[in-house]
Amino acid sequence: MRPKVSIIMGSSSDLPVMEAAAKLLNEFRIPFEINALSAHRTPEEVESFARSAYDRGVRVIIAGAGMAAHLPGVIAAMTAIPVIGVPVKSSLEGLDALLSIVQMPTGIPVATVAINGAGNAAILAAQILSISDKELYNRLVEYKEKLKDKVIKANDDLSNIKYEFKV
Repeated sequence: MRPKVSIIMGSSSDLPVMEAAAKLLNEFRIPFEINALSAHRTPEEVESFARSAYDRGVRVIIAGAGMAAHLPGVIAAMTAIPVIGVPVKSSLEGLDALLSIVQMPTGIPVATVAINGAGNAAILAAQILSISDKELYNRLVEYKEKLKDKVIKANDDLSNIKYEFKV
C-alpha cells in the first residue's frame, strides 16, 4: 500500500491533535503515513519530503503546526499537492498558528481548518480524493448521514429531559 495522504506535524507533541485525522482516514480506508518534520529544525528533510511526495503516491498533505506554524506553508511552497493546514493550539490559544497558516501569499495556498481541527482536515482530504474515487465518495455520504442521524437522536434525547418549566 502506498500512502495517498501524508499527515505531517512539527513534533510528536502534536500527535494528540493530529491523531483525529489518522483515525478518520483509517475509518475511510485511505492509506496514509504520519511523520514529524520541522520547518525550522529539519528544513532539508521537509524539502525532500515535499519534493518527493507526489512520486510516492501522496495526493493530499495534512500539516499540523503550532506557534509560528510555518510547516504547512513551507511544504506548500515546495509542491503542487494540496496542503491542508491544522493550526495546533500551543500559545495564544492557537491564534498565532491560525494566522500563520491562513495568511499565505498569492500562489502558495494552504487550505486551513479550525484550531485543533485535524478531523475536518481528514474529511477535506477524503473529499478531495473522492473526486476520482466513487467508493470513497459513497463512504463520505454514509459518514455524513450518520452525522445527521446522531443530531436527530440527540434532539430526541433532549426532548425526553424533564424540567418543571420546560414546555
